[in-house]
Amino acid sequence: MKFRTLPATDDLPRALYTSEQVRGFDRLAIEEFAIPGLELMERAGRAAFDLLRRRWPQASSVAVLAGTGNNAGDGFVVARLAREAGLGVTVLQLGDRERLRGDAAVNAARWQEAGGDWRPFTGIPQAVDLIIDALLGTGLDRAVTGYWAEAIAAINAHPAPCLAVDIPSGLDADSGVVLGDAVRAAATISFIGLKPGLFTADGPDNVGEVVFDSLGVPATVYASSLLSARRIDWRKQGALLGPRRRNVHKGHFGHVLVIGGNHGMGGAPRLAAEAALRVGAGLVSLATRPEHLAPVLAMRPEVMVHATDDPAALLPLLRAATVIAIGPGLGRDAWARALWDAACGAARPLVVDADALHLLAEAPVRRDDWVLTPHPGEAAALLAVCSAEIQGQRLQSARDLQHRFGGSVVLKGAGSVVASTGSTPPAICSDGNPGMASGGMGDALTGVIAGLLAQGFGVRDAAEAGVCLHAAAGDVAADMGGERGLLAGDLINCLRGLVNPR
Repeated sequence: MKFRTLPATDDLPRALYTSEQVRGFDRLAIEEFAIPGLELMERAGRAAFDLLRRRWPQASSVAVLAGTGNNAGDGFVVARLAREAGLGVTVLQLGDRERLRGDAAVNAARWQEAGGDWRPFTGIPQAVDLIIDALLGTGLDRAVTGYWAEAIAAINAHPAPCLAVDIPSGLDADSGVVLGDAVRAAATISFIGLKPGLFTADGPDNVGEVVFDSLGVPATVYASSLLSARRIDWRKQGALLGPRRRNVHKGHFGHVLVIGGNHGMGGAPRLAAEAALRVGAGLVSLATRPEHLAPVLAMRPEVMVHATDDPAALLPLLRAATVIAIGPGLGRDAWARALWDAACGAARPLVVDADALHLLAEAPVRRDDWVLTPHPGEAAALLAVCSAEIQGQRLQSARDLQHRFGGSVVLKGAGSVVASTGSTPPAICSDGNPGMASGGMGDALTGVIAGLLAQGFGVRDAAEAGVCLHAAAGDVAADMGGERGLLAGDLINCLRGLVNPR
């Protein structure tokens, strides 16, 4: 998934707003700034058409699938402009055209008066070069069914690429969840405000390239509402890592203690330990089962490995640590529980992952000096719900986890969500790729966040920067060799280049 902007700037907006908020901005622009709704619709259609011409300059025939709301009105503007430019255009209508109202009805009439082709949807002609999805827009709140679902299936089955207007039809703009079925667009142009659902849950699978146009809405309109969420990426977060002073030593950059690696699970904490080193932690120790000592030292001698069969052996390591990362390969037996209890009592910042999250779920506590990094299954255990509920409301789930457990919470997955103590809205990371869906990636993230904490980052900054750094390293690794077959070790090898900007 790639992201770019319209008009050309070096980044997409950071602010994310719910679909209801964006509709409110639209009303304010009309009512308080005297921008006619018809003008906003014309601007939206023109922005979509301009993108069409830039991205698909060879397209000579277009099919516009229109519903009965304002999204359809945008589609009729695209159709008119395309026809005026000499493209072959077919408009396929779903729903009763008599239900078109207001500005959408005006633009439908303009299309018809210009002699444009406009007929009910019965299928998409095979000969078209491009499909415009102007079916449902951002107001959808239930699963698509009937011929709406048939139209979406036809778009996805057609060989031509699809440009989605504002949001791919069938995708919930706020949660990013597919409601029954959704258009898988090659590009999506979003208007006035970016919506959270473009960047999390199913959104990244459906939006393609994301493009934004404010439609000239005055900046003061946005001051009427707080953000719903923030979009973060390494391009922005990387600015937190400045050059190091020359007169420093390893003690300036903290000491991470990784705890984990029960019988047969020594690889997980090793990955976390190496990731912490690669992002710049001064020292990294690993407390693990004795059987893992020799393999870890052979693979990464820079890690100080301690055989820890007896939890009492952990106490001097806890005192020496700046930050504790616990959970990778920890297990849930008596050994794991004893180490977990000792780590929680050590009065050190924590990064909590994997099995440690399940131990936390059994005996919940709240503190503000830790980062929790659950995937949806672990989040479900922490909130005593099912994974589907977590995925259905990722932003709210992250907020609920943070409210219950404190600190910062990283809800992992496509478009990882970070919720933190305070009034700052949750953040959604727009870096990353599906090649990162492989074993060990979460262990690497644990090490990345712990390494940043050790270097003096605050809890929220370490969580947000760590998620983006980890995702960006995954993108670099995927660019080098492809997504399929991407390993956590490949990602770790890319961290050093990112934390040392040139």
